[in-house]
Amino acid sequence: MARAVLTDIEGTTTSVRFVYDVLFPYARRELPDFLRRHSAHPEVAEQIATISDDVGTTLDLEETIAVLEQWMAEDRKATPLKTLQGLVWEQGYRDGALKGHVYPDAVAGLRRWHAERHDLYIYSSGSVQAQQLLFGYSEAGDLTPLFKGYFDTRVGHKREESAYHAILEQIGRSGGEVLFLSDIVEELDAAAAAGLATAWLVREGEGPVGARHPVHTSFETIQP
Repeated sequence: MARAVLTDIEGTTTSVRFVYDVLFPYARRELPDFLRRHSAHPEVAEQIATISDDVGTTLDLEETIAVLEQWMAEDRKATPLKTLQGLVWEQGYRDGALKGHVYPDAVAGLRRWHAERHDLYIYSSGSVQAQQLLFGYSEAGDLTPLFKGYFDTRVGHKREESAYHAILEQIGRSGGEVLFLSDIVEELDAAAAAGLATAWLVREGEGPVGARHPVHTSFETIQP
């Protein structure tokens, strides 16, 4: 029996359409003016400097915005982009322009597992801040009390086995004590290579016959 559950967000707890049709367009629309208004804020300035380091040359603000717009178009999983998107989304959630989507079966499953004393964690390409906002301002209310911790790309990329070893070390669990949920088979492969149990969420259609990970269409059938 798994003592902890580590879950992805996009396509697992939350509709991909919410991410691509609501969150990403909001960030693309609001990010340029947000940076112009808040470029001197220490957290924003730190990310701007990191972007210059990443591209290997010193960028001015408008050049930085152009790089971020290109990264957003490419859906790049760059930590400074995800951090800045999180800051923009925070503004939207606090203003009431955004409400986090979480599937009803995911809400019920997370509450059930929390009541059964399973430790719950999130691991997503989106920043920890973005994760906390989505669940904190969800359509089902504030779900953040259910979670013991959050992980993003700072721990490693989700298709790399080493990221899951790092998470296990941080939460003090062995792989066999943790169940990882995702809709991406390559992420599940990496988690399984690190010794985690896995569950493949297939929200639409059916998983392939003979899939190497247990296939579920909702949280209702998952028993950690």
